[in-house]
Amino acid sequence: MNRIMFSILSVLDREGVPLGSSDIASRLGRQGTDLSERTIRYYLKRLDEAGYTVTDGKKGRRITAGGRMELKQGYVSDRVGFIINRINNLSFLSDFGPDNVRGKVILNVTLVPEEKLEAAIGVLGIVLRSPYSMSDRAVVVRAGERIGTVEAPPGMIAIGTMCSITLNGMFLKRGIPIATRLGGLVEVVDGRPLRFTSVISYEGSSVPPLEILMRSRMSDVLGAVEEGSGLILGSYREIPENSVSDARSLLDHMTPHGFGGIVLFGSRGESLLGISPTDGKVGIVVLGGLNVNAALEQAGVGRGSQAMATLCDYPLLSSIEALERAYLPRKEQASVLLRYLSRTREGSDDGYWSVLRALKQMTF
Repeated sequence: MNRIMFSILSVLDREGVPLGSSDIASRLGRQGTDLSERTIRYYLKRLDEAGYTVTDGKKGRRITAGGRMELKQGYVSDRVGFIINRINNLSFLSDFGPDNVRGKVILNVTLVPEEKLEAAIGVLGIVLRSPYSMSDRAVVVRAGERIGTVEAPPGMIAIGTMCSITLNGMFLKRGIPIATRLGGLVEVVDGRPLRFTSVISYEGSSVPPLEILMRSRMSDVLGAVEEGSGLILGSYREIPENSVSDARSLLDHMTPHGFGGIVLFGSRGESLLGISPTDGKVGIVVLGGLNVNAALEQAGVGRGSQAMATLCDYPLLSSIEALERAYLPRKEQASVLLRYLSRTREGSDDGYWSVLRALKQMTF
């Protein structure tokens, strides 16, 4: 794949909707790349043949899952700074309104084999009710259906959960500038976040830092949820020091609407979990978002999790109680989850048995 094809895929991925050759040419032109529609049609044909794009009727081309994977793997030098740009673009496009509780939110997406759906819903029930989730809501679709621009492949279920970057969009709508600086692992002891143990800068990364840490299996979200201690995923952001009151007020306003997660505010000139703020800024640590997806992968039911995967209308998300009623309609189905987790963790003495005990007490 050459740089022109890479640029076309980047446009399709960033826009999130099908585009024709004229629309792609226009967007590339704004970036300083002038290509004729004829040239773009030629490369779109090659991308179709490679399986990276597909025709969506008269609307144009849209990027496929294979195309997104190619974007993640190709031209590292072109992708440096790609993540921070994606954060900024998604924050702008997210129009969730805290006043009317409507609009688009940003989701992380995890794929789950169809036969493990009940187990996945059980894990969701634990984590979405914990302090380490941004929301108690999620969206579940079957093979061939879409969450935003993400389509569940054959034999798989796609689960979308709230991405913490949605907060950036809400802050921006309230006129609060926010900068996402670092993603890392946060040590939690007895339910209290103590410090960052590892951090990766968003600014120079070509892959979402929290996605890197999740895939390396360095976190222990289930341990933190059930035992109160463990390593969880968190991000460090900054806002102007004179906007802290407005930011706190906004978060308080969202709590009754199912928004949660632990959001820590620093003080002027003081470090927060070991990270010092830049001049004139105050640190914010957000513990939520991708922790839900990390828990699904940790339990062995999820795979291929994507951070900041897509935008989705907030009303399409369902509460965890509604999901349990829909996918675990009989109490007998709890035994499916119990047998699965028992089989995958048999002989383990690392806290997962307490998760099983909690599940036995749940009403499905």
